[in-house]
Amino acid sequence: MSGPAEARRCGFAVVLGAPNAGKSTLVNRLVGAKVTIVSPRAQTTRNRVSGIAVRGPVQVIFVDTPGIFAGPKRRLERAMVDQAWRALEDADAAVVVVDAARRSIDDDTRRILAALKEKGKSAIVALNKIDLVRKDTLLAKAKAVADAGASGRIFMISAEKGDGVDDLFRHVAGLMPEGPWHYPEDQLSDMPQRLLAAEITREQIFRRLYEELPHAAAVETETWEEFRNGSLRVSQAIYVERDSQRAIVLGKGGRTIKEIGEATRKELKEILGRDVHLTLRVKTREDWADSRELFEAWGLDWKS
Repeated sequence: MSGPAEARRCGFAVVLGAPNAGKSTLVNRLVGAKVTIVSPRAQTTRNRVSGIAVRGPVQVIFVDTPGIFAGPKRRLERAMVDQAWRALEDADAAVVVVDAARRSIDDDTRRILAALKEKGKSAIVALNKIDLVRKDTLLAKAKAVADAGASGRIFMISAEKGDGVDDLFRHVAGLMPEGPWHYPEDQLSDMPQRLLAAEITREQIFRRLYEELPHAAAVETETWEEFRNGSLRVSQAIYVERDSQRAIVLGKGGRTIKEIGEATRKELKEILGRDVHLTLRVKTREDWADSRELFEAWGLDWKS
């Protein structure tokens, strides 16, 4: 006769860190599926994204956040940093991702650890990108993180390769409180599909125009039409600030925008499990980074 079933546990673990520390890559690895976009460009994540992972009786909602840095100037930057801090308010655990490949612990990470200590929050540290670091220097980097104010356990991981991630997950899962799950077992994210589709397109823009168009683009899903045969028709607008940037996105003879559209369609078909017909239009809109409408779509506070 089997014993009583283990009580269910569920909670939120916010993933914080300086820009380009590898937060989104880690969240995708923890969830086991792509729920947030990844780019080598810092500050890719603009809005809060929750990835949902289930192991046994435990459901952990990992909250990916924009990178935290000092002195954000533009409205969008301020809103992104504010979003990251607000995600911490109701979290049951905080994971600070630190780029171990950097020469030293950066000032942004030091400020994050100091702020968590001031708020009375224990900080689990994920020393990331260890596959890029000599093993004989890792202990010194872990000590530097501890000296900077890390109050929780320090894990050495490679979010890209998966090394150490299971140990991190088990530790975080053990911190989740008893209670019912917030989401169905097969749900991987709380991001609306319209927003996910826009994010996938934005990721493809980053991949192809990494140097030419660092952050001067936004994507909005304008229409979303589902058909009886299961296929989907999506129309999206890509906003840039200047006509010269519009020409970059379009490419010679429309080649670049065609490549972006084809790559996005392919990935959306794989993620959504249906045929996708995608139309992309590139529009010049100087004020998109101050648009209240776009901020609301991203879940950002326009007043930040």
